[in-house]
Amino acid sequence: MSDLRLSQLAQVLVTHSARLRVGERVFIETFDTPDDFVQALIEAVAAVGAIPFVETHSNRVLRTLYQSATTEQMQAIGQHELERMKTMDAYFGIRGASNSLEMSDVPAEKMALYQNFWWRPVADQRVNHTKWVVLRYPSPAFAQSAGMSTEAFTDFYFDVCTLDYAKMQEAMVPLRERMLQADRVQLTGETLDLSFSIKDIGAVMCYGERNIPDGECFTCPVRDSVNGHILFNTASLYQGSLFEGIRLVLENGKIVEATASTPAQTARLNQILDSDEGARYIGEFSLGFNPYVLQPMRDTLFDEKIAGSFHFTPGQAYTTADNGNRSQVHWDLVYIQRPEYGGGEVRFDGELIRKDGLFVPDDLLGLNPENLK
Repeated sequence: MSDLRLSQLAQVLVTHSARLRVGERVFIETFDTPDDFVQALIEAVAAVGAIPFVETHSNRVLRTLYQSATTEQMQAIGQHELERMKTMDAYFGIRGASNSLEMSDVPAEKMALYQNFWWRPVADQRVNHTKWVVLRYPSPAFAQSAGMSTEAFTDFYFDVCTLDYAKMQEAMVPLRERMLQADRVQLTGETLDLSFSIKDIGAVMCYGERNIPDGECFTCPVRDSVNGHILFNTASLYQGSLFEGIRLVLENGKIVEATASTPAQTARLNQILDSDEGARYIGEFSLGFNPYVLQPMRDTLFDEKIAGSFHFTPGQAYTTADNGNRSQVHWDLVYIQRPEYGGGEVRFDGELIRKDGLFVPDDLLGLNPENLK
């Protein structure tokens, strides 16, 4: 990959996503990320007069750390990391991976300690009190998950991550307005029939300020309003474990039945959903429309932006579109409604909003792939 593309991506993060200013402190946290990109990011931060702080991680080392986790250890590390985050104005999280399943054999109870005492307090501080953006970084393992060669995937990656997000922002304004005005949502598809309310919840446009890549507009169901069933047609990697064929049945907002493709996956799925009371309720509903992301690649940050998809999220609700649900879990599960995945419809108060992955009303046509590229 060329130095030019590294610099272009760094510029997107610094000038579009975080809009860094002179004197602002930015914490750059990387995971299995090549030095070339970290250096480019430091240079871009320094060029605008901001102050870079850097910490690099190895996922293999973190795996060993998590396996040895104790409550006291995770509390101490979490408190230390939280105090540092409180001194920052911005945060960049860049995650690469030589093995996307590196954490798959970390016991669930150990991951829960990390989630509860380290990740959650620091994430809450970061999300609510700093400017922040997170992204993945291309690697052979990532390319393999996407079913592509490393070279082809790297080209794809930079197309996705450096598209015209200002154009996307303008195109999604009418969708946000429709979400703000809507009450009842109905989702139907080959393995899907869900209905719920989003009345008075709020809606948030996502165009490269928090995630790279981006391309979604999200809201949140009224907590007890969700009824129906869904069999997700994409696999999901969560807490280092791969899940396929996740099926949820919901009654009055609560997930009352949850299964996956194998008994082991079903057991792990329910273990996660039993993490706390809020994990069996939904904390986000979002429509995805990034024109370059068309196929699942077992990476949530990309998969949740797939054109013609939506994601439905057990667990924590964001305070920007909030139904009051609180949980250590926030698990974006993706369903694609394009024809090759079985099709489907999205309706707001009975009006057809999207059919087989394409927006239908005139004011939303700008979000279809041919108009965003």
